[in-house]
Amino acid sequence: MTISQLSRKNIQALTPYQSARRLGGSGDVWLNANEYPTSPNFDLTDHTFNRYPEAQPEAVVNSYAAYAGVQPENVIVTRGGDESIELIIRAFCEADDAVLYCPPTYGMYAVSAETCGVALKTVPLTADFQLNLPEIEKNLDGVKVVFVCSPNNPTGGLVKRSDLLKLLQMTAGRAIVVVDEAYIEFCPTATMATELANFPHLAIIRTLSKAFGLAGLRCGFTLANAELINVLQKVIAPYPIPVPVSDIAAQALSEQGLAQMRSQTATVLANRAELQKNLEKLPLVEQVFESEANYLLVKFKDGQKVFKALWEQGIVLRDQHKALGLANCVRITVGTEVENKKVVESLGRVVLG
Repeated sequence: MTISQLSRKNIQALTPYQSARRLGGSGDVWLNANEYPTSPNFDLTDHTFNRYPEAQPEAVVNSYAAYAGVQPENVIVTRGGDESIELIIRAFCEADDAVLYCPPTYGMYAVSAETCGVALKTVPLTADFQLNLPEIEKNLDGVKVVFVCSPNNPTGGLVKRSDLLKLLQMTAGRAIVVVDEAYIEFCPTATMATELANFPHLAIIRTLSKAFGLAGLRCGFTLANAELINVLQKVIAPYPIPVPVSDIAAQALSEQGLAQMRSQTATVLANRAELQKNLEKLPLVEQVFESEANYLLVKFKDGQKVFKALWEQGIVLRDQHKALGLANCVRITVGTEVENKKVVESLGRVVLG
């Protein structure tokens, strides 16, 4: 048998998540991964590399709890938000359980479920990118975890709070509801963290990758009630957060770091509004969807041709044409003023046949 044939059958059939870096590309304008366009400057202060790190770095846990408005026992630090996704599936799903998610949305929910050998149920979002609650309720048999992204990637909009509350009510005692808030800093009042006290089966995923501008750090968080956090503590790796990561994360969560993040967020929001206004003037644009995040989903008259034309000019965007219900759509990360201007000017030169 070949090495591939020795791997688990579900892994042999698995199509891996196509991350921005895996897809490649070349150029000087990278607007395909929803990163902050410039890097914050932090210097390492902890050089105890000869010792294993804290299993859960106390300074980071306490700082993030204070920032999120929860208690330290409501926080677990992970290697990016992606580890949170897999931890929850591994901790709660038996072989005969299922995960439910609502495309178009972040692809790692499906990939993580398939990697763990857990069945996947899909209930597509409605035409206006909201939860289809009646269909979700019909499909809850056997479901142990439900994933919802709000603001949703790649559409950019918020899921209605009232619908999230109804979802939590219908899943009580049956399933864990995970609300992915990777982009919540761009609309902080929409957080579901205030509902943790009311719903013991609610888990919230957070990250430093977006508004904090620290995608290269790979530092994320799960917020939940203490009982749920204790379950995740059983399955997380013994030393998941390297010393340099916890060092910089603690700085990012300091008073000065939070002020810097909020300034960065304000810049992104201003640039997003300007970018949206300029995109809507272009004749090849059919629709720019409203966004509460650091990116815009844009429907073009010929999205694939537009994506290819900009790719060839060294402007790397994210093609969403194959995503459910997103034909001819391209996701554009909000970059610097210069980058955004270059995108608009390049789009203005694209000629559709």
